[in-house]
Amino acid sequence: MVVHGARGRSGRRPTLEEVAARAGVGRGTVSRVINGSPRVSDATRAAVEAAVAELGYVPNTAARALAANRTDAIALVVPEPETRFFAEPYFSDMLRGVGAALSDTEMQLLLIFAGSDRERRRLAQYLAAHRVDGVLLVSVHADDPLPDLLSQLEIPAVISGRRSADETLPSVDSDNYGGGRAAVEHLLDRGCRTIAHIAGRLDVFGAQRRVDGYRDALRDAGREVDEELILTGDFTEAGGRRAMTELLARRPALDAVFAGSDVMAAGARQVLREAGRRTPDDVALVGYDDSAIARHMDPPLTSVRQPIEDMGRAMLDLLLDEIADRRPAVSRGLDKRQLVLPATLVERDSS
Repeated sequence: MVVHGARGRSGRRPTLEEVAARAGVGRGTVSRVINGSPRVSDATRAAVEAAVAELGYVPNTAARALAANRTDAIALVVPEPETRFFAEPYFSDMLRGVGAALSDTEMQLLLIFAGSDRERRRLAQYLAAHRVDGVLLVSVHADDPLPDLLSQLEIPAVISGRRSADETLPSVDSDNYGGGRAAVEHLLDRGCRTIAHIAGRLDVFGAQRRVDGYRDALRDAGREVDEELILTGDFTEAGGRRAMTELLARRPALDAVFAGSDVMAAGARQVLREAGRRTPDDVALVGYDDSAIARHMDPPLTSVRQPIEDMGRAMLDLLLDEIADRRPAVSRGLDKRQLVLPATLVERDSS
């Protein structure tokens, strides 16, 4: 038997407005509760749920979606090749956090890769047809046109990591500057003198901020910043290998390396081992992300922990709030929500 919802004395289905009146809240608040948004107080949620139970209100998902021009689907868009998505733990941890938060809602999650020009064109057509209610953007580069496209289409969106200090979309990030500082301060405290940095792609704002933290930690310790010790490794293991090979050629006496990701640190570790350099006796090594790679390296890798799953959950929370309001933050002219979660150093044997 299919139950379509209890009906009042008039034989009609209780409405969202009646639930709101009974709970003493606005219609939008009821919508937030029904859609699973966590941006509602426990007391308000309890009042709405009590009104729903008392009136016998049951949302008609299909009718609600049609009436509100809703699809009850969101897209997690990764503007990177699929190979990078499956190679880096960052993405799987982010997906896990988003999925956990989404499990309490009725919405579906679409995973879309847009690493090539052809994929981006197809994505633009798909989004222009308004086939999703909102978009989560992960791994956005400074020149990426997708955020601006979403703003033009007035599709609610939240991005993982700001594109710049002047980000216009709601975003969730970790404290990349503080994480970079903590890594270098740890190496300085250990007595390291020549500390190199393998940075990620510098068109990623988070990578820039880690470099800023590296530089400021050295300057505050009275050390001169040697720009020859900063190389980019594009967040890949091969990039870490290339950068480490070049760093050893430039400064054979270096005694520490801070890599901007655990994946790059793994590549650097291979080169150090091949060169006969012991870790940490000859060269101390610190990574970033505190992924499973860090725990399984030999020796286990000291790494800066990003709360990646928490970031995924926070991104979804923001997006559900945007969807419940039905207007993206840009069109509302509100102060944009820029959440920054803490990053912490996890010390292991590599340093």
